[in-house]
Formats: sequence, structure tokens, C-alpha cells
Amino acid sequence: MRSHLITSMWGGTNPWGARNTKRPRRAAALAATIALGPAAVLAAVIGGTAPPAAATTVPPPPSGWTTAYSDSFSGAAGSGVDSSWTYDTGTQYNGTGCTGNYGTGEVESNTSSTANVSEDGGGHLNITPVKSGSSWTSGRIETVADNFAAPAGGEMEVTASIKQPNPASGLGYWPAFWMLGAGFRGSGAGTSGTMNCSNWPSTGEIDIMEDVNALSEHSGTLHCGVDPGGPCNETTGLGSGLQACSGCQTGYNTYSVIVNRTNTSNESITYYLNGNAYFTATESQVGTSTWQAAVDHGFFLILDLAIGGGYPNGVCGCTSPSSSTSSGAAMSVGYVAVYTTTGSGGGGGGGGGGGGKSCTTTATSDISADCYSASQGTISVTAATGDTNPSGVDGNQAAQLTNGDYLEYGGVNFGTTGSTQFDARVASGAAGGVSGLVEVVLDSPSNTPVGSFAVGNTGGWATWKTIPANISKVTGTHNVYLKFVSGAGGNPPFVSLHYFSFPAT
Repeated sequence: MRSHLITSMWGGTNPWGARNTKRPRRAAALAATIALGPAAVLAAVIGGTAPPAAATTVPPPPSGWTTAYSDSFSGAAGSGVDSSWTYDTGTQYNGTGCTGNYGTGEVESNTSSTANVSEDGGGHLNITPVKSGSSWTSGRIETVADNFAAPAGGEMEVTASIKQPNPASGLGYWPAFWMLGAGFRGSGAGTSGTMNCSNWPSTGEIDIMEDVNALSEHSGTLHCGVDPGGPCNETTGLGSGLQACSGCQTGYNTYSVIVNRTNTSNESITYYLNGNAYFTATESQVGTSTWQAAVDHGFFLILDLAIGGGYPNGVCGCTSPSSSTSSGAAMSVGYVAVYTTTGSGGGGGGGGGGGGKSCTTTATSDISADCYSASQGTISVTAATGDTNPSGVDGNQAAQLTNGDYLEYGGVNFGTTGSTQFDARVASGAAGGVSGLVEVVLDSPSNTPVGSFAVGNTGGWATWKTIPANISKVTGTHNVYLKFVSGAGGNPPFVSLHYFSFPAT
């Protein structure tokens, strides 16, 4: 439960026997005393996890998969990370609902100094906490890209080779590899931009690896829904609890999740240590609408090593760090990689086709219709016959959409200037008297539309027109839903979509 971005009050009996305190939304309640459910430990690999490899070598993708992103940290000794990452500095995000100490009670201040974040010249990234007097500094980095997603009908694996820190006295150490939904970003990335921290936990958090207090353990957790309570039992989350991890502090081990959307009626996230599954969370456990909001969109990745806070305090039943906590024990990362498969189409349960060849998440650019990350209804992706492709747009359409269909586009960035305009390239060969609305909805398909336009027969399914519409001003980063609504009996098709954009205002 890693970056829980807002702090809430824990009411009632504290499970760790301590005084009532503000309870953060990280893995604060993943105490070793929490028992695993019957499905928590899986005996064999399910899915296509990449084979183990040396810590400094990014494994090739499994058969049938492609590499969406990788970093083997091949910079010179003493260098910082490359431009695919941004440094989080200080003690909190900026933006709506964001609180100090990242909402977790951790005590370090993060920096971009190579004393805290540096490559070693041998293919490793080291994140190192440093104590000076009674103060701590450390490192926290996140990917600039926030569109890492399992395509509808497909899968995504996110994996890293990590050696956990091995301090002589590790009370308060909190290393982690995790990811947050793109909907947390308001503008820009990390502490250099703004965040919508109030979107936690609905927009999703997937904690791939956490350990505390140098116990040579690890845990995996999904956060979703509402706080407190909800289907993910927030602020605890839906997780594995701490698991034994022999050798995790003395050698490199592979920590992974696979987001699996091939079963469109019950998607899943499975957590792996060295290719062995140990925990699975499923759509059926939390409900389809909650799952879609938390999982079926883009994510950005985070590596950090916090000191102190709710999770280590909860496990030790004390306040950490102590005066004897060791300074300078690094979390060392050999590589980070993201692999994906191609979506297979279909609808329901967050399914649908998608995964176009030319995709952008910039609102002012033309976004290809087939770049959707989730859908409702049976979506047919075919060639956009009769139309030309502007720069950045591929030649596919979402064809002959009907009442009740929707398409979700994850992590669309409207920037700080924003837009009050929506342009869509559509065609219709609808029968006489059949028409409908194309609605623009943000962040959840159940939200009120920010704008819409009506469309009827344009002269045929290969006769394309650009139709503009006014919308309420939108800024920041959002999951955009295009909903197709018609009152025609029998739900006949009424519109095809080739591409759309939100011109700057």
C-alpha cells in the first residue's frame, strides 16, 4: 500500500496495540499477523512471466509479448537516471488533496542528489537513504510516461530485478516498487507537476514489492474503490500480507505483476516472486465498475526507499526509525521492464478491442479511435474506408457503434491551459430517423458528461465529417470515456469513429 496520498484517521482499536494515530494509505496494515486467504498463495506460474536473468540484463519478452518499456540503468558510475524518469523531491506532491510526508508519515526528504539516487556504472540503480544528524534524505523516482496499460483483451507484465537494502539495523526502512493510475496526475509528472491526490484509491494503486524494517520479506497489494472500507478494504487494501523472502536482502530477485484482461468477465492481477505466483486479485472480488476505474487504464511506475511511516511502524508496533537505524543501505535495481500482449477484442467486464498502432495521450492531438484501453459493448475495429489519416492517426475506425457502447482512453493530458472544444471525425449510414449522441465523460463512465454532440446519417458509413462540440473546460490528466447514446428501438448502429481531439482554447 505504497503511496497513499492522503492521511485519514484510524478509528477504533489499533491492530498493532499502539495509540490511535493518523493511518496512512500505504501498506500500513500489511502486518505479518494478517492471515492469507485460501487463494492467496499459488503453487505454479500462471501466465507468461519473463524468464529470470542476471540483475543487469533485461530479459527478452515472453513468446507472443512485446517490450513496451525497459531500463537497464547502463549509465556511468555516479550518474543520475535518464529522462524517462522524473525525480520526486521534498516531502509531498503538489495539488488537490495532497498532504505532507506523502500522506504516509515517512520522515525522509527526497532529493535528486546522486548521494541518494545514482547509477553504479555496472548496470544498477541505487536508491540510498542518508542520515544527517536527526534528519534523513532518500530518493523517489517515477516514470514520465503514465500510459503503461494492459490492452483490452490482452495482458501487461511489469517487472524489476531488485536487491533489497541490507542495513545492520533496518528499523524504518521501506523499499518499494509500485505504480499509480494516470488519473492521479493533474499536470506534468511527479513533484514537478500537480497531482489529483483526492482520486486515491479509486484510480488505482498496484504495489508490486514492499518490505519494511529489513525483515527480508515482501508483499503485494491492490488499492481501489473508496476510503475507508469499500471492496478493497481501505486503507489496508487487497493484499498478500508480508511473505518470507529468503535471500532478498543479499541478492537480486525478480518482482512482477501480470494484469490479465483476457477473461473479459473476470480480469485479474497476479503477483510473482522469481516467476512464482503468490497472490491474485480479481475483478469479481471488487466489482466491475470499481475494477475498471482502478485497473483498466494507464499507470506510471515508482521506485523509492522511504524511511519511517505507517507500514514499518505498524509491523514493529513502535515509532521508526530509531536512533540506531543504519544510514546508507541502498535498494539496488538491476532493471525495470514492461511487456504487453495484443488485445483480442470483445466486450463486457472492461473488455473490448483496441491497442492501435499510432496512439497519443495528448488531448490537443488527434487520437485514433482504436487506441482505447477499455470498452463496453462488442466493438468492431476495421479499416476507416473512405477517409484519409492526418499526422499521428492510423487507418482504423471503431465501426457502427450502438446505444450503450463506450470507449475509454486512459490518461489523456489536457495540460494546464485545457480545452473547451471537442472535435470528432465520424461517419454514419444510419437508417432514416436513427440518430444519437456522442458524449464526453471524465474518469468514470457513470459521471455526468462534460459535453456532447448529436449525429445522424452523414451520407453513408464511408462518408466522414468532422463535428465540433463545446465542452466544459477540462485541464489536467483524465481517463476519457466516449459514450454512445441513442433512443432508437432495437439499438441499431448510428455512428462510426475514426479519430478525435480536444483543441486548445
